[in-house]
Amino acid sequence: MKRTFLLFFLLTGFVLVNAQIPKVDFVQYKMANGMNIILHKDNSTPIVAITMLFHVGSKNEEANRTGFAHFFEHLMFEGSQYIARGEYDKLSQGAGGTNNANTSQDRTFYFQVLPSNQLELGLWMESERVLHLKIDSVGVETQRKVVKEERKQSYDNRPYGSIFEETLKRAFKIHPYNWLPIGSAQYIDQAKLGEFIDFWKHYYVPQNLTLSIAGDIDLEKTKELVQKYFGDIPKGTFEIKRPTVVEPPLGAEIRDTVYDNIQLPLVLQAYRIPAQGTPDAYALEMLATVLASGQSSRLYKELVDKQQKALQTGSFSYALEDPGLFLIFGVTNVGVKANDLEVSMQSEIDKVRKDLIIENEFQKLKNQQENDFVNSKSTDLGIAEALANYSVYFGDANLINTELNRYMKVTKEDIKRVASKYLVPENRVVLYYLPKSAKPTNKK
Repeated sequence: MKRTFLLFFLLTGFVLVNAQIPKVDFVQYKMANGMNIILHKDNSTPIVAITMLFHVGSKNEEANRTGFAHFFEHLMFEGSQYIARGEYDKLSQGAGGTNNANTSQDRTFYFQVLPSNQLELGLWMESERVLHLKIDSVGVETQRKVVKEERKQSYDNRPYGSIFEETLKRAFKIHPYNWLPIGSAQYIDQAKLGEFIDFWKHYYVPQNLTLSIAGDIDLEKTKELVQKYFGDIPKGTFEIKRPTVVEPPLGAEIRDTVYDNIQLPLVLQAYRIPAQGTPDAYALEMLATVLASGQSSRLYKELVDKQQKALQTGSFSYALEDPGLFLIFGVTNVGVKANDLEVSMQSEIDKVRKDLIIENEFQKLKNQQENDFVNSKSTDLGIAEALANYSVYFGDANLINTELNRYMKVTKEDIKRVASKYLVPENRVVLYYLPKSAKPTNKK
């Protein structure tokens, strides 16, 4: 029975790789104020996704004012000249919609998903907080508390919560990827109201904004509505600042230990890798899938199932607009020492550096990559976000129709080559996360 199911999976997966993926048609244009507009019509369901991507993230911040981009993710829900404080969510939900936002190193992204007959309401709401955002002492002080509490819950007081922050500050010395988007509570506390207003005037301007709309729309009517609500927003007067600093090679392995309020040790390896969109970035993303995607992956089968040295394993390629990181980690099983787990992790890394993956594994990898690619763009929101990302990061929104070919061009030899090139000791940070009880005591 298992063999029959496996054969069916492989056969249907093979068909999927060779199947024709429906093309995503879209219209793209620039407004007079520099705003980038992308529209995708899909009348299959009465839903519309309205997204705004501001090309500003934590890498645009100053080292003594980290957390500003993420802070603005919160401020944008504080209300505007014509939307009272606390009413933004109520308006959206009252119209049958949902909304949210997120911030990364490279962007800040806002979205609403609404019934399509509420398109005009959604566009008015989004334009309101671009043109008339309320930035006052009440909102700033409210969000200072919210952001600091979020940091405590998500990072400071959570087991292993600081691991990514500890990794970044060792992996990057001069590039602003050195800090997390959540930033430092210290700097958010120090910032004055005028600094937040200046940040808004600098980055929250039409020429730094991509408005991407997908769903049940009439294209010409939507263009009219976009012009009605966004056409009069004045172009910003500041030159958008982009970091130009180039992080030098790591040069040698960085190895450190962090003692945390945890029960089981964790081992993490972080390797520096090239930026997203580069040929090697695609091969590295597929390598991460080989190593640690699901219970059939190499790390899980060997370290969790067979050797039982780990309770959990993971690997992912954190490719960013500038060169990023490739991460591999494992949480030890009870009684297993961190260095014993690392030895086994290294053995699996050495295998992908030395040998080509076998054909069945490679075919499964391609199937999974296509499945993930298609699923990520299976909703109006997913399509709108992808169109915006491709336009902003690559200057080519049509990559939504062609990027899969870049993955499919990756060969077994490419995967072996990038493993050999990047997964080397002199290019990595190694962190041991150990229980505080394991910390050596200083004896007099």
